[in-house]
Amino acid sequence: MYTRKNFKKNALRFLMLFTITFLVLFMSTEKPVYASEGTDVLGTLSSENSTEDSKDYNLLTIGVAAGDENMASVLQMLALLTVISLAPSILIMLTSFTRIIIVLHFTRAALNTQTVPPNQVLVGLALFLTFFIMAPTFSSVYQNAVKPLAAGEITSEEAFEVGMAPIREFMFGQITREKDLKMFLEISGTQDVQTQDDIPTSVLIPSFITSELRTAFIIGFVIYIPFIIIDMVVASTLMSMGMMMLPPTTISMPFKILLFIIADGWNLVIGNLVKTFYH
Repeated sequence: MYTRKNFKKNALRFLMLFTITFLVLFMSTEKPVYASEGTDVLGTLSSENSTEDSKDYNLLTIGVAAGDENMASVLQMLALLTVISLAPSILIMLTSFTRIIIVLHFTRAALNTQTVPPNQVLVGLALFLTFFIMAPTFSSVYQNAVKPLAAGEITSEEAFEVGMAPIREFMFGQITREKDLKMFLEISGTQDVQTQDDIPTSVLIPSFITSELRTAFIIGFVIYIPFIIIDMVVASTLMSMGMMMLPPTTISMPFKILLFIIADGWNLVIGNLVKTFYH
């Protein structure tokens, strides 16, 4: 039975089909496009000393100044952009950031507070602690490499060598085991190593990261010990009371937080963590 509802539906379909057809035909028609010529208005705005060749307003001319100074500034800008793009990797690989962020995450996991403090707070705290610890190194790099390079007193190659010297010194000071260095020296095939200057940076960086991971995990294990004891005491107490269905972590978390507050946990963790870089 043909009802009013079916009539409206068919009318709507016809209208949509007609609209689509009209748009397709309209878009497919070719329309001539005429190039505009210079008018009197443009002529009045142009200079009296302009030649006939300058009447082509569609041309774009880019001039590049020549000279060693301009080329040096361009290379410095490219080097700066490269350093900025690699800044996160440099921050993780060559500074104290790795050890700090791992220890802070271990602390949060030991407290079993899930996302408290949130990741943004932990990363921000790790960044500022990194700047605090690396301040003497960064100051040495700026005074001995960045300022002379900006003044044109040294070349980019010399600035890189001078700037890497304090960073290498910091990394050598944090490597607690020679085993890490020997492993990567053997893998790379580097021989005849007499002093630290003979060790290439490509070997020093992975050795430093491996040492930082090991140190951070040791500190994390030490932080975990008192909280594991609380978990064991709470679990045994609940079992002796016959409350085996109650999760021990739910009961132990307030006691962990209370112990952490009484012991001034953040002061202990952060203070002793920073002191590990000054051994």
